[in-house]
Amino acid sequence: MVTKKKGLLLGTTAVALSTVAVTGAGIHLSQSQALIQSGPKETVDEVWQIINHQYVDTSFNHNDWLKIRQEFVKDASYENQEDAYKAIRDMLGKLEDPYTRFMNPEEFQNMRIDTSGELTGVGIQIAKDEETDRLIVISPIEDTPASSVGILAQDLIVKIDGTDTTGMDVNDAVKLIRGERGSKVTLTIDRNGKESDYEIVREKIEIHPVRAQVRDTELGKIGYIRLTTFNEYAARDMQNAIEAQEKEGVVAYVMDLRSNPGGLLYSSINIARMWLDEGTIVSTVDRKGISDKESAKNKALTDKPLVVLVNEGSASASEILSGALKDNKRATLLGTKTFGKGLVQSVRPLGDGSGLAVTIAKYLTPNGTDINKEGIPPDILVELDEEQLKELYGGDRSKLGTEADPQFAKALEILTEEVRAYQNSEPQAAK
Repeated sequence: MVTKKKGLLLGTTAVALSTVAVTGAGIHLSQSQALIQSGPKETVDEVWQIINHQYVDTSFNHNDWLKIRQEFVKDASYENQEDAYKAIRDMLGKLEDPYTRFMNPEEFQNMRIDTSGELTGVGIQIAKDEETDRLIVISPIEDTPASSVGILAQDLIVKIDGTDTTGMDVNDAVKLIRGERGSKVTLTIDRNGKESDYEIVREKIEIHPVRAQVRDTELGKIGYIRLTTFNEYAARDMQNAIEAQEKEGVVAYVMDLRSNPGGLLYSSINIARMWLDEGTIVSTVDRKGISDKESAKNKALTDKPLVVLVNEGSASASEILSGALKDNKRATLLGTKTFGKGLVQSVRPLGDGSGLAVTIAKYLTPNGTDINKEGIPPDILVELDEEQLKELYGGDRSKLGTEADPQFAKALEILTEEVRAYQNSEPQAAK
């Protein structure tokens, strides 16, 4: 089962530019470690072999993969590892898959830091935007330098310290944006056709996945739980939040997945089980068409009404969770359409200490929906204009999850009817 693979990561696309974090669709960190050091050509061949045996698309994007081995392995010679790394990136470029990517030893080590919850950098998740061939912000991480200066989801990064990002590889962008704590980097952002410079001071970033408060409303006590990422602590913290709010006597919940770029797959599955007694959570389909399914286990912590807030920055693991809750009719999704990230990656350590993230499968919601590049539409569409986005996400986020937050306010309206129906239901009457 997928959840046994505790390293499976479902991040957005690319990198948490904090020390460097990955993410790509879903990532499985292989537990095997290479026992010998590889030479340059052996490293190239090792990457070729992994793609040949695991890549999700057996057409290899209409490339003759055997011929590519002839070009990059048999007929090639490399003086050093750097030459091999360049060749690997050129070889992977033929797949035209932004989520299958190579990481040198430093990048690979930094990627592993992502799920530990301690990062150093500016605090954004980025990906390659296929339409513009530039970098796009999936989400700024809450309470980080990027969020404090007003970086928003869907911002295009057109320059990094004056360097144009057209055609820039995500790994190269990471190198430009990373730096010592206290140093500065300037990102030129294109937002709705208008360019602006944002000077950001790099800092140490500690990611706390769950922010929970009880809101006193006319409806009664509402449990507000904001989930910012799916790291290794997210499921534990979510369980603690639900249990604490149940003790406080909340009548309903609002779970906020807005601008949550993803994270560990098993974390999203375990959290889904806290809300679902039964039903499929997610299925994955590999290159052979074999489907692996994860389901609820009759251990829901609460059955009270739930509204889930989503937006275009809700990606991958967020889409698995919201898709499971929506398709099983456990929650009402409210906000805007999610990002659309439905691919699974396996991250493999290579013999020389470098690593490879390779797309090995795609995931489907319980109803069989393939959301890759399409996203999940909300049940209730509530859009925010640019001024509202700035007010809610531009640094001080104290208004999120309050009645000054238009999407939260609409959630309360939806819950009014749902709470009444819940309280009048037969199980409640029996109590």
